[in-house]
Amino acid sequence: MNRKEAITRVAELTSSLNRHNHLYYVESNPEISDYDFDMMLNELQKIELEFPDLVTDHSPTKRVGGDITKKFDTVIHKYPMLSLANSYSKEEIEEWVNRAKKLVDGNLEYVCELKYDGVAIGIQYVNGKLKQAVTRGDGTQGENVTSNVKTIRSIPLTLQGDYPGDFEIRGEIFFPLDNFRKLNEQRRKNGDPEFANPRNTASGTLKMQDSKVVSDRGLDCFLYGVYGTGDLKPGHFETVQKVADWGFKIPSEKKRYIEKTTSVDGVMDFIMHWDEHRGQLPFEIDGIVIKVNQYHNQEELGYTAKSPRWAIAYKFKAERVESKLKSVVYQVGRTGAITPVANLQPIQLGGTTVKRASLHNADQIQKLDLHFEDSVYVEKGGEIIPKIVGVNLNERKPEAETVGFIDQCPECQTELIRREGEAQHYCPNEVGCPPQKKGKIEHFIGRKAMDIDGLGAETVDALFEGGLISNVADLYELTFDQVIGMDRMADRSANNLIDGVKASKEKPFHKVLFGLGIRFVGETVAKKLAKGLKSMEAISKASFDELVAVDEIGDKIAMSIQEYFLDERNRKIVERLIAYGLNLEVVEKEQASNVLEGKSFVVSGVFNAFSRPELKEMIEANGGKNVGSISKKTDFVLAGDKMGPSKLQKATDLGIKILSEDDFIALLNE
Repeated sequence: MNRKEAITRVAELTSSLNRHNHLYYVESNPEISDYDFDMMLNELQKIELEFPDLVTDHSPTKRVGGDITKKFDTVIHKYPMLSLANSYSKEEIEEWVNRAKKLVDGNLEYVCELKYDGVAIGIQYVNGKLKQAVTRGDGTQGENVTSNVKTIRSIPLTLQGDYPGDFEIRGEIFFPLDNFRKLNEQRRKNGDPEFANPRNTASGTLKMQDSKVVSDRGLDCFLYGVYGTGDLKPGHFETVQKVADWGFKIPSEKKRYIEKTTSVDGVMDFIMHWDEHRGQLPFEIDGIVIKVNQYHNQEELGYTAKSPRWAIAYKFKAERVESKLKSVVYQVGRTGAITPVANLQPIQLGGTTVKRASLHNADQIQKLDLHFEDSVYVEKGGEIIPKIVGVNLNERKPEAETVGFIDQCPECQTELIRREGEAQHYCPNEVGCPPQKKGKIEHFIGRKAMDIDGLGAETVDALFEGGLISNVADLYELTFDQVIGMDRMADRSANNLIDGVKASKEKPFHKVLFGLGIRFVGETVAKKLAKGLKSMEAISKASFDELVAVDEIGDKIAMSIQEYFLDERNRKIVERLIAYGLNLEVVEKEQASNVLEGKSFVVSGVFNAFSRPELKEMIEANGGKNVGSISKKTDFVLAGDKMGPSKLQKATDLGIKILSEDDFIALLNE
């Protein structure tokens, strides 16, 4: 493919991918399969890798993520993001309406909207392109999270229709409940503590440094507040309907997520409807927002120092029930983390029967001062995970026994440890504790690691209990005759399992490394380590300084890696994996060119067209070498915005050529 053909094909793919993305994520009306969409996206990624100067900030490939943000810049809001006054009763709503009527002439219209329990966001579009996305922060200034927001599929990167040249749209980023449940299910399998609620997890996700992780988690967004458009429409409700034409996902009038009314009774009907039915929503809400609709009425009503007079929030009361604490059990995760769980007298809460509630850790038990047979108050944290929020002391029996945290692992009786600065207790017997051993195998076979077909958690459990496997290396010694002898294992299933294990030997090195389950070595860290040190042997023998020199590897990760390889049992497992033929070193990709052959680069700063990882990949793909620090042997410094002044001074003193992003692209094109 020549450059002219590439330009044409990129335009075709971009247009088609944007259209199908909108149909799927905004209109819920897909025309093609996920596979076909992925094939088009893969084609675009390959073309962009071959012709890097054709990549734009608004390419559909930005949805996949991969940008690394060290620090989120603070941005002052052009239009302050004020909070709303709260109300909790019909009387308070009536008082607000009466105050508004005294200040304006004529009849008022009201818009009722769901109060999404997420993260407020303000997004600026210039000439139909997403320019900047900023969190609420303190209302006056927030954090620039543009790279992460671009990965949210329901937020358009480019607009359609008759949009203004420069405006801001606001809304709420939230965690869909299905995606939140899947995330916690995966964390349970990995032995990680579950996240408490979707709202806090959405907030934490939006501020993660790796946008690939943000993309994988599947956040969503409704947009509804428009600023800087002039007299687009006479009222808020009409404007919200209008911006749907530009490609935005807005609250659905058909599903009654937004509604216009002229009376307090209409407002209360909307409130009562969702107080009763909010458990059926695919996302969390914690109340209703009521706004005066007409913009000229909003201007007349104005603002207080903290909030607009033309809007108010109605907050739902959290559902709380009382139950008896019968016992406390302790679960052991893959990493050895010990999670206490309360067994309760069964109760109805949020439409489901609740028998258990997480107690999180020893500090939480102590804070609640729990005693067995206590009458406890239970709420659903984030409408999903039940939690104990208090104790009815009036019901406590004088002889009640205090709940004390255990000292030994409930599975292998090893003395528990608690590392400095951490809330969890851990069982340190990671290679001898049965739940940890099984958990590590389940992690190893998982989709993001070795993705072994024909092998699931139940089969792992059966193989483990049958004495056929006790660690991940044992999987590669399984035979058909061993597997077919298991209960409920047919010929086809046995063959699929053996074939799946064999096929996993072709997985790339970083997936094997991630699959080992080394503490703090997640999917992204595994990729960084593989790219930086190239082989399992190099990682296992690396000094502390060599480990922390790898991009994104800090002290805690480096110490965890060294602890892992100090254990002879872990080293033997790795040696066996090498013997079985797994990929335990990086297979270098075919170079795009040798134009940078023999040249070493230091990449520093923030760039416009590409992320630092992308630039480093381009350097290596064209024969160059990335180095971690500036020295006399460095040929070029690729400098972006906010490069450290000391680095810049050192490069200048050593006479090293400093390239801008454009200079670098020109060098590649030469």
